[in-house]
Amino acid sequence: MSLNKETRQSVLNDRHAALGADLTTTSWNDMPIPQNYKTDPYEETAAVRYRAGLFDVSALKMLNVSGPDALKFLNQLLTSDVSKAKPGESHISNIVNEDGALIDDVLVYVDGPNEFRVSHGGGAFEEGMLPLAEKYNVSIRRDNDVHILSLQGPVALEVLAPHTPMDLAGLPYFQHRKTTIFGKPVSIARGGYSAERGYEVFCSAKDAHFIWDSILEAGKDRGVMPASWSCLDIVRVEGGLLFFPFDMTHGDTTPWEVRADWTVDLSKPDFVGKKALEAKKGKERSFIVGLDVESDRAIEPLSKITVNGKQVGVVTSTTFSKHLMKSIAMAQIEPAYTKLGTEVVIHDKGEVPAVVVRMPFYDPLRLRTHPRDAK
Repeated sequence: MSLNKETRQSVLNDRHAALGADLTTTSWNDMPIPQNYKTDPYEETAAVRYRAGLFDVSALKMLNVSGPDALKFLNQLLTSDVSKAKPGESHISNIVNEDGALIDDVLVYVDGPNEFRVSHGGGAFEEGMLPLAEKYNVSIRRDNDVHILSLQGPVALEVLAPHTPMDLAGLPYFQHRKTTIFGKPVSIARGGYSAERGYEVFCSAKDAHFIWDSILEAGKDRGVMPASWSCLDIVRVEGGLLFFPFDMTHGDTTPWEVRADWTVDLSKPDFVGKKALEAKKGKERSFIVGLDVESDRAIEPLSKITVNGKQVGVVTSTTFSKHLMKSIAMAQIEPAYTKLGTEVVIHDKGEVPAVVVRMPFYDPLRLRTHPRDAK
């Protein structure tokens, strides 16, 4: 396949512009994104937490991977064991280089025995896979037509369920099905990036306007509203959800250092970077941690962190959470200083006290996304 670096466009840009988005200054993954609307991101956050917010996350890149060697190829490329996921399931994985350094995070959707969709962000997944792909009987095709509409929040189920024939309530977390919604062919996955129950609707570009408008119309009486990427950043930090590469500050950060051990299956016979990961396990330079910050604002990312005058880490992702009524941050900190309750100092326009706390900051037991009495 060829790596096309030309700017992609969401067909929903006209909707975003009408909502006040400036699509000329902020882009991600080769696509302009609606970083902000005219509405306050904290108002949008309240919608996500108490009702539901609709995000356009079409900037994720989707690759269709198929062919006789598709499973072997992905299993050699990724840190997880893709063979353990059945058709209709999906799972988070990572790709590392030969030195065991994270170069991208991915979500693999299993559509059939040798049919997969791989969603990836702003890293080097495509560059990393090309040398390996030549060794396998596999077809890889970028899908620039697909659009991804993500409805996140406690009323997402009741808004969408009446408009699809599938048993949406019975869809478990990290599973997906082909179906229709509002009469249009789609794939619906349960998941998201908000720390709330939510659903991602994968549709064609030609149907994106209709489905976007229909979701907002169906949810109007329940307080559903469009939500910007600034809102997405707030809710994902509250939920302790990592964003490549902002939370991987070493430049060659390993999965161990972001506590992603669960994405690495060292029992596989081999995969790219396996030997390096085995050698680096237990030799972590830092770990990702959560910080409660004594400030009335969000701390600047990459601010240094000290204990008794010694630099022990760096801030990664931050927000001021009006929902939690505090400033919070994620950080990479040396292992000796990651115990809960450890007091540190952040250097950002002066010295700002902070303390190591448990993540996620919001819903620490993840009951919103994984309720004990439901699938």
